[in-house]
Amino acid sequence: MRPIEEIIIHCADTKEGKDFKAADIKRWHTSKPPQGNGWKDIGYHYVIDIDGTIEQGRPLDQVGAHTKDHNAKTIGICYVGGRDANGNVKDTRTDAQVAAMRRLVKSLKIVFPTIVKVSGHRDYANKSCPSFDARKEFMS
Repeated sequence: MRPIEEIIIHCADTKEGKDFKAADIKRWHTSKPPQGNGWKDIGYHYVIDIDGTIEQGRPLDQVGAHTKDHNAKTIGICYVGGRDANGNVKDTRTDAQVAAMRRLVKSLKIVFPTIVKVSGHRDYANKSCPSFDARKEFMS
């Protein structure tokens, strides 16, 4: 297994209440441009659906493709949402998504005691993703 030191949280940048799955995001990531990114697989290791279901994305033993220059020692978690109905940035996590994300982060920290940090994509890029302050929520 590769060394894991950090979890980076993302949002799918989708409108509130729209039900997308890991398979949809994989299609977005793997489709050839201009429709997609042309990657070999989904960029995230986990996707949290609006009902709180945690879906496996890219295998954990593989480096993700979720945060430029910060993929080698990280796990990428993405929740479906991040925009309100008008397309404005908003923490759209349902109660089920919040609970699932907390459980997942907690369990990953147990499995990988080398995890020393939980961040948001916005901490590494000029983006609003994941639409909330992940460092404050998970490191306090």
